[in-house]
Amino acid sequence: MTSPRPVQRKAPRPRADALRNRERIVTAAREMFVEHGTDGPLDEIARRAGVGNATLYRNFPDRDALIREVVCSVMDRTVRAAERALAESGDAFEALEHFAHVAADERISALCPMISSTFDEHHPDLEAARERVERLVGELMCRAKEAGLLRADVGVGDLLVAVAQLSRPPAGTACDVDRFVHRHLQLFLDGLRAPARSALPGTAVTMEDLRQG
Repeated sequence: MTSPRPVQRKAPRPRADALRNRERIVTAAREMFVEHGTDGPLDEIARRAGVGNATLYRNFPDRDALIREVVCSVMDRTVRAAERALAESGDAFEALEHFAHVAADERISALCPMISSTFDEHHPDLEAARERVERLVGELMCRAKEAGLLRADVGVGDLLVAVAQLSRPPAGTACDVDRFVHRHLQLFLDGLRAPARSALPGTAVTMEDLRQG
């Protein structure tokens, strides 16, 4: 007589208040990292999130785990912006513009220092999020090129580098450039429109080019 197969129990779903605490921590950490870099004190992040240190460490046992969650969170929101833009019917270039402005608001410029140096940039969660962003942005750009609205000599890397640079405050200054970000981003986007007004030096920048430095 065979013994009954053990019942597989599902892991309990996190409580709503626990999820809210986690979201508050990630939001506070994102703001802190954008303002001060990834070395900002975790105690201050907990204070900004309105939670105790024990709650922060229960969700994120070390700094790398928190940084990784912030990066994935920003990438996920950027992916959703790209998905919304792809779902829009109408002008393909306007969809690309919408994505670029949302990505600037997400401050993707903060991702660069977060995934450099000793941080594990090859973590499976990060790689999966990065691949989704690259694929969707590539689809947006291909659609605009096929419609004859985007110049042919630009790549995904060109767009993401420009968005990151334009939304990043000047190093070592207290200058508030946030109010100029969307103005200058639109100037850049106008330069992407076809037909091209000039020949660009070099070739279209891919994400692989960026990873190779």
